[in-house]
Amino acid sequence: MGDIKMSATERKRLEMLSRVKDGLITQVKASEFLGISYRHTKRIYKRYREQGDKGLIHKNRGRPSNRRIEEKTRKEVLTLYRQKYWDFGPTLACEHLAFSDRHVLDHETLRLWLIKDGRWQKKRRRKKHRAWRERKEHVGELVQMDGSDHDWFEGRSGKAVLMVMVEDATSRTFARFFEGETTRASMETFQTYVECYGLPQALYVDRDSIYRCDRQPTVDEQLKQTNPLTQFGRAMNTLGVRIVPAYSPQAKGRVERTNGTFQDRLVKEMRLEGIKTIEEGNQFLEEVFLPKHNEKFNVMPKKEEDLHRPIPENIILEEVLCFEESRQVQNDWTVSWGNRFFQLTKRNEALGLVKQKITVREKLEGTIQLVYKGHNLAYTELPEHPEKMTVKVKQLAKSRKPWKPAPDHPWRRHIRRSYPQPLLDSDELVGAHSRRVAAGV
Repeated sequence: MGDIKMSATERKRLEMLSRVKDGLITQVKASEFLGISYRHTKRIYKRYREQGDKGLIHKNRGRPSNRRIEEKTRKEVLTLYRQKYWDFGPTLACEHLAFSDRHVLDHETLRLWLIKDGRWQKKRRRKKHRAWRERKEHVGELVQMDGSDHDWFEGRSGKAVLMVMVEDATSRTFARFFEGETTRASMETFQTYVECYGLPQALYVDRDSIYRCDRQPTVDEQLKQTNPLTQFGRAMNTLGVRIVPAYSPQAKGRVERTNGTFQDRLVKEMRLEGIKTIEEGNQFLEEVFLPKHNEKFNVMPKKEEDLHRPIPENIILEEVLCFEESRQVQNDWTVSWGNRFFQLTKRNEALGLVKQKITVREKLEGTIQLVYKGHNLAYTELPEHPEKMTVKVKQLAKSRKPWKPAPDHPWRRHIRRSYPQPLLDSDELVGAHSRRVAAGV
C-alpha cells in the first residue's frame, strides 16, 4: 500500500478513531474531542473499519471542483492576456478583463494560471528595515510632491515628466504632465492644486535645486538674517507654506509608491487609449484616470477638519508663483531682464526711478510686470538694446618704431684720444714685446 497524504484534521481523526477501535475511549468521547456530531463520528468510524486509514481521506480530494472555471474561458483569458495585457500584473489585468472584455475572475486565479503558463513568477522582496511613519491626522496638514521621470508614452511622444502631489492624510493624488521637472512645472502644478483644494500647511519635497538653495547668503541676506531661497522657496515663503526636505526617497514613501503605481498602471492604460501627446495625457488624467485612482486608493482621515487655507485676499496667486528679481533703473530709464529691455514711460517720472531698485516679475504665462514699492510701472518693451552715447576722441599719430643706427654710422665710431708718445725703433719694439710676454701681460 502506497503513502497516504492526510491533512491535520484527518490525522487527528485517525488518532481518536484508532483509540476507539482499541476500546480506550467511546465514540461519544471521540466526537467531543473532534468537535463533530456523534452521528458523523459513527459515519466516519464505519468507513475507517471498512477501508482502514484510506477511509478517512476526503472523497472530493483530487476531483475537479464543481465551481471551477471552464477550460474554454481559461484559454480565452490567457489569449487576451498574451495579446493585450502581456506586461500587466494580475490585479490590473483582472480589472481590464472585467471592464473591457467581460471576463470576471479573481486576481489570484489569474496569477495561478499565469504561473502555470510560465508568464508570471513569484516575487519575494526583502528590503531594509525602516520605521513606519504614521499618516497625518488632518487633510491639508502635509502634501508630498515629486517629479517622476519615465518613458510615459513608450516612444509615441517626446520626453515627459509627471509632477505628482499626494495628500498625506488621505492619499488623494493630483498629477500633470510636463516636458521636464523645472521650477515652472512645479509652480504650475502647485497653483492648480491650490485652486482646487486650497493652500496646504506644509509641502514635503526632495532636496532638488528647485526647492532648496545651497549658495552662501549675500551681505544683504546676512543683515536681514534670512537664508537664500530659490524662486519656488520664495513663493512658498510668501504664501506661508512650510517646505520640509526629505533626506531619502523612502522618507516620502507615499508619493514614491504612487509614482511606481503610475509607471505601471498609467502607462498601460494610455497605451490602450492610444494617447500620444502631453495634452492628451493631461486630459486623460483629469477626466478618467485620477478620479478612478482616487476612488480606489483614497482613505478616510483620522479627523474631519480640513487644514487647507484659502488664498488671502491681499495676495494674487499669479503674482507670487512667478520668477522675480530686482533690477536697477539706468539713466535712460531702461531696465534689462533675460536679454529683454524695457523702457519706463513718462508716467513714472514723479517716482524718480533712476538708479533705484525695482522688482521685475515674469509670470508663468510669460507676461512681464515691473513693480516699485507696490506700484505697477508702465513700460514698453524695446525691440533691441538701446545704443549707448559714445564720445569720439581724436586719434593721435602713431609713434614710429625705435630707430637703430647703422653699423657704420658716425655715432658708432670709437673716438680715440691722441697722446704724445716717443718714437721707438724696431729693436725697441721687439724688446718691449718680449718683456710683456715674460711678464704675462
